[in-house]
Amino acid sequence: MVEINGRLGRMTRQVQAGARVPALSVALHRADRPLWHLTVGGTGNDTPLTPQTRFRIGSVTKTFTAVLVMQCRDDGLLDLDDPIGRHLDLPAHGELTVRRLLSHTSGLQREPYGDVWDTLLAPDAGRLLAELSRAERVLPPARRFHYSNLGMALLGELVGRLRGGTWAEALTDRVLAPLGLTATGVRPGPQAATGFLVDAYSDHARPEPPTDFGAVGPAAQLWSTATDTARWAAFLADPAALDPAGAVLAPATLDEMRWPVTLTDDTCWSDGFGLGLILAPQPNRALHVGHDGAMPGFLASVYGRRGGDGTPGAMGCAVLGSAGTAAAVFDLSHRLLAAAVEHDPADVEPWSPGEPAPRAYRHLLGRWWGEGFEFVFFWRDGALRARRAEDPAGKPAAVFAPLPDRPDVLRTVSGREVGELLRLTRDERGTVCRMHWATYRFTRDQQTFDGYDVREPAQD
Repeated sequence: MVEINGRLGRMTRQVQAGARVPALSVALHRADRPLWHLTVGGTGNDTPLTPQTRFRIGSVTKTFTAVLVMQCRDDGLLDLDDPIGRHLDLPAHGELTVRRLLSHTSGLQREPYGDVWDTLLAPDAGRLLAELSRAERVLPPARRFHYSNLGMALLGELVGRLRGGTWAEALTDRVLAPLGLTATGVRPGPQAATGFLVDAYSDHARPEPPTDFGAVGPAAQLWSTATDTARWAAFLADPAALDPAGAVLAPATLDEMRWPVTLTDDTCWSDGFGLGLILAPQPNRALHVGHDGAMPGFLASVYGRRGGDGTPGAMGCAVLGSAGTAAAVFDLSHRLLAAAVEHDPADVEPWSPGEPAPRAYRHLLGRWWGEGFEFVFFWRDGALRARRAEDPAGKPAAVFAPLPDRPDVLRTVSGREVGELLRLTRDERGTVCRMHWATYRFTRDQQTFDGYDVREPAQD
């Protein structure tokens, strides 16, 4: 434990010194170890730098807004394919769907009308909506990824309207309080770091002006600590561990949010974007899920880790810095997550024998052939599973669940062909002699599509 903490600490200090970050606060959350956190530098004001120091987290705010939108969907208040104009009275762009706005594929321009970044005066809700007709749709919907703070601001207005209050009130009541994120909010509070622009050619750091983003708040307003946001990242990666009752969001809904809707770069395909979440694939079938943030004087990187060998449950990392130009902040969260897994992997749980497969499925276990390929069907952890015999190590198997009233018809609940049916055909003795999965025939020997054993000579 001391060795890995020392390694993580050195990585953090190297970034603080090398990228010249006045204040850097880092935390790593995982279910199987105590919370690790480290602060390096100073706040730039009269308050000491501690784990309770708040930083502006910028666009990490969008992940909170996305969860609020999905809560509304799960509560039956909207459908993701609803045009937003069905719920908000808009002078323009009301035909854009909630799903497209969440995934930044609506084509809406990046910012509200006007030069917000020149004036640093964000519109209030009335002006945001009134000036919407002056905002461009710069791309056709669904054409490609195009980041839009304006689109996320509209979703924040949508949440407030559906919940009968404001976005900030819904956030506090429905996300922050249930998850115990007491140091996160729309205001900096008394313990906040000052944000700086560090001169490229000297060591001078000039404070950036404070900003309030008004109606654009759902895209970038929040302040938080590294410990709070590391916990939030762990929730995004493993909600069942931090919210076992699903009070904030059902794990299946987070699964939906993590499914890639689009790519953020059409040339290298390195990152994807789901419903409000950045998806960063990692080696060995791991995935980092979360968001980066940037506001005047502040950068943030908040990601949880899923999958991959050695990844523990509820793993999340937050890196918060008080310099607007320290791009190394964005990479550090990914490096810390990878280093923690490499040098301090999750403990290997011992295997112990379990119950045999139910009699109805016992004799179908083993090797089958379908589409010319060999598959292995097996019983593990109380469910029937299948994978191609040549699948790489670590690739998840398909998992099946029988229909309640039809035990010989099973639904694929995850993995390959998810959603499709597996139908069992039995002979006169009740033994499964043939299966159909997603309508493809599976047999014990390799057969052509017209049912002939491949080992037999073709007939003229």
